[in-house]
Amino acid sequence: MTSDELMERATAQVGLTDFGDDSFREGLELLVDAFRDEAHLNATGEAVIYPRLERTLGQRLQVEDWYRRHPEIDDVAVRSPLFGIGLPRTGSTALSMLLAQDTNRRFIRRWESTTPCPPPSTVVGPDPRIDHALDEKVGSRSHVPDDGPNGPMECLDILGLDFKTHLYLAFGRIPTYADWLLSTDLESAYRYERRVLKLLSWGMPNKPWHLKTPVHALYIPSILAAFPDARFVMTHRDPTDVLLSVSELFRDVFANFTDDVDCEYIGSLNLRVWSTAMDRVVGHRAAHGDERFYDIDFRAMQADPLAEVRALYEWLGEPVSDDFAAGMASWWQHSQESREPASAADPATFGLDVGAIRPRFADYVAHAERWVNREK
Repeated sequence: MTSDELMERATAQVGLTDFGDDSFREGLELLVDAFRDEAHLNATGEAVIYPRLERTLGQRLQVEDWYRRHPEIDDVAVRSPLFGIGLPRTGSTALSMLLAQDTNRRFIRRWESTTPCPPPSTVVGPDPRIDHALDEKVGSRSHVPDDGPNGPMECLDILGLDFKTHLYLAFGRIPTYADWLLSTDLESAYRYERRVLKLLSWGMPNKPWHLKTPVHALYIPSILAAFPDARFVMTHRDPTDVLLSVSELFRDVFANFTDDVDCEYIGSLNLRVWSTAMDRVVGHRAAHGDERFYDIDFRAMQADPLAEVRALYEWLGEPVSDDFAAGMASWWQHSQESREPASAADPATFGLDVGAIRPRFADYVAHAERWVNREK
């Protein structure tokens, strides 16, 4: 399979030919080549990944077609979005679910994450995409309890419309694409995300967005180029607790798509990605200040999540309504009844040495201690 063949299939399936600008092409070519030459996909991998890439191309064609027929979509404002960042497994998903209880805030819903077209405002009656939105799984384990297909989804599929997304790093061993992704500028991907957010908001009440994925931590300058008034909420946890858990999740997903799971590659990849992410955040905040950032410690979140959200909203200058507070309390209670068991894997399985991990994150840990304890 080649990128040209996927594009031809998408145009034939959708009946459109305009993909917009060429910003997506390099990532698509690298991704397709990496899956073909490096990932050792099994039959399931072949059957799942290439059709998914084709559907993504089809959605990009449709986004461009909606803009062609309705250029007024570009007039929709996207003001002061709140980006959730930080290491994975730091409570960021739980925070996202709590913020989703605020009816005055907008997020990417599960059913529109992979299929943002047609714009929700144009659908009459129940949206058929809702029926097809399956509960999000990572390997054999669920995320924290969610709100079904209407619950919040990460930005990875939306960034994938420009084929610059970390989503596929969890699908197989694709080091060429991973190396490129860590070294490239994602401004075009975030500008395309802004384009899609306008499409999703068009014809609907315009609410402030909460956009979440830990990967955002790698690309703050790219985010600010596309969203100059963006603000960030950053969740924090001991990196040694994080890396083993996220490596387990990658192993679970890999096992669906390849019969050759390289656990040491998974450990090395995650150590590299997340240490790089924290180095970049520390560097950015040292150079530009902390004013755009609000910090939440994992332990504080576990102890009193509603208090943490109230403090966040005070920082944002927004109220917490009684209904919002009640929704958060109800969701949190349910989540505590359905928590995943703690990781029991051996770090050596992933080639991880706890003693070697700590020095890689020492600078970040020192800064995080100051960030979460500073006066808010």
